[in-house]
Amino acid sequence: QVQLVESGGGLVQAGGSLRLSCDVAGKPGSTFFTYTMGWFRQTPGKERDFVACIRWGAGSEDYADSVKGRFTISRDRAENTVYLQMNSLKPEDTAVYYCTADFKPVPSDLNSWWPNYWGQGTQVTVSS
Repeated sequence: QVQLVESGGGLVQAGGSLRLSCDVAGKPGSTFFTYTMGWFRQTPGKERDFVACIRWGAGSEDYADSVKGRFTISRDRAENTVYLQMNSLKPEDTAVYYCTADFKPVPSDLNSWWPNYWGQGTQVTVSS
């Protein structure tokens, strides 16, 4: 069983930066090398949307078009932590951000991806 705990959310002005962290606990041994870690976000009344993902082993990354060039996902394998560096934040980035993990192959259409494991979420609010 994998547990994910997010931190780093908060209130920031438009144009500012935040870094989210996701501590990974309970990883199932060597098979975690095949996992894909991701970040999703959700606003009230809307579905959860894909933001970014990274393959734990290879380190390859993917991003939603809305955050490309502004957000960067990374992982620290020694610390079992995944990060989401968010720069040039906009009011429309306001959402609850969820850390995710998945041992299944990730679909080519990342908007249809629903990972196995989810954190509890952390609120990010960007003021205009």
